[in-house]
Amino acid sequence: MKYSVHGAQKRWFKGRIGMEKIEGYSYEELLALRKGTQKPILAKIQGEYFELHGQLRGRQNLQPVYRGDYVGHKAYERTLSFILVTAFHRLYAHRDLIIDHSISRGLYCWVKDYVLSTEELQRLQEEMRQIIHKDLPITKECMLLQDALDYFQKRGHDDKYLLLKNMDYQEVKMYRLLDECAYFYGKMAPSTGHTPLFQLDGYKEGFVMSYPTVKDPEILRPFSPQDKLFEIFKETARWDELLGVNYVGYLNEKIRQGEARNLVNITEALHEKKIAYIADDIKAREGVKIVLIAGPSSSGKTSFANRLAVQLRVNGLLPIAVGMDDYFVPRRLTPKKADGSYDFESLEAIELDLFERDMAKILAGEEVTLPKFDFKTGTRGLSNHRVKLPENGVLIIEGIHGLNPRLLQGIDKGVKFKVYISALTVLNLDKHSRIATTDVRKLRRMARDYLSRGYSPEDTLLIFPSVSQGEKVNIFPYQEEADAMFNSTLFYELAVLKKHTLKELLKISKESSTYEEAKRLITILRLFEDIEDDMVPTNSLLREFIGGSQFYDY
Repeated sequence: MKYSVHGAQKRWFKGRIGMEKIEGYSYEELLALRKGTQKPILAKIQGEYFELHGQLRGRQNLQPVYRGDYVGHKAYERTLSFILVTAFHRLYAHRDLIIDHSISRGLYCWVKDYVLSTEELQRLQEEMRQIIHKDLPITKECMLLQDALDYFQKRGHDDKYLLLKNMDYQEVKMYRLLDECAYFYGKMAPSTGHTPLFQLDGYKEGFVMSYPTVKDPEILRPFSPQDKLFEIFKETARWDELLGVNYVGYLNEKIRQGEARNLVNITEALHEKKIAYIADDIKAREGVKIVLIAGPSSSGKTSFANRLAVQLRVNGLLPIAVGMDDYFVPRRLTPKKADGSYDFESLEAIELDLFERDMAKILAGEEVTLPKFDFKTGTRGLSNHRVKLPENGVLIIEGIHGLNPRLLQGIDKGVKFKVYISALTVLNLDKHSRIATTDVRKLRRMARDYLSRGYSPEDTLLIFPSVSQGEKVNIFPYQEEADAMFNSTLFYELAVLKKHTLKELLKISKESSTYEEAKRLITILRLFEDIEDDMVPTNSLLREFIGGSQFYDY
């Protein structure tokens, strides 16, 4: 879609590589731009993003940023969250609102020790709409750190107080909307009128605030319940209570008090207990012969599959691993994306008929020679690995398409057990500022790519949007198909990943298109105290990313 503005002068400026043809505007011109119904939510010069405040006056070569941009979309979400908090406190000042985790194109929110009625939720939504309709300014002001700490402590915001109290800052930047003053970890829209599309829907004990996606920034889709995913939220909340770690500030307190090793041990034990439960469920379902494990990039599938295999052996079953990647079609037949690159994440990149025939033969008691795909030549041949399933045998198949109903559709459902694994929740910064689960997977992948392939964090950030798009098409739509879900998040992991990623992230220059994302991740990592690697056991899923795993070859 073309930008429209009256009298704007386009300018060109030097980009990272040579002279790039990038439209540039003055600050005043940029404010008048529109893209469909959208106003610019931020501005950008090369890889650096800016909030639309007065300090940009006189600047030239500005590019508009809309909510179809990833950073712009995060600003939209953050601004909408601030509006929600402001509206909630205006109506229910004595209640405690928590913005928790993402679910179905929105955020799950709840009120401590209280469930809003339908009428109360409707009133909250109307208050938000009034605030947005008035297009009220959101201002940013500097506050001395001690003044901010006093402000939070006086209002009982222990989550924010504990997070900031040991930070090496002289001052912090606070956002203000009406009478609400808050600290957020990222950029904000200049006024409330930039977030017109949202919806509040009651769900379980709380509600979901839905808003447009990056892909469809002008479309608000209806909320779709995800009950299995919600059960993981409830399970994680119970773990929170057990550990006494609800937010990052509480984690930092435990680390400073010398409780890190105990925290790591309990967290790992909770993982092992959950894996054992899944193994028990598989054993209890008579007739299960295939366990399909699916999840997005850097969810810890390999380590999980190995740990599940151990628990299955404890239950008297004999697990046999089958690699779905060995059933790739020859490279010349691999489907391609719109940009001409190979789409290895498409289901059509798998030789489905051959895969199903081989699995059917194995289930029938035949001995089958498995294929082996050569990723260097892009060809498939036969391996030396012959498989015959014993009476107590079970196939473990790991791959991104494990939940897709088209995979092994000719094999009876009762034979298959599907497991979805991902970092489904994460330890939030405070009650109103969340860390996206995607951020955890990005940092995991950065650490592993740097360790095993020599890729820089910039390289990882550059390819992640493509990986993420494949996940949205091939994995996330099928997560509710799973028989079991495993939340691979470890409460303490960012305190470990910090030392594996921060130093290299700091090397990313302003000219890089990944600069803003790197800066945001750096801000998050700096809020964590450190936990040393030697506290992490060798069978931990985290070891898959930082090295030293007993299951993973680097």
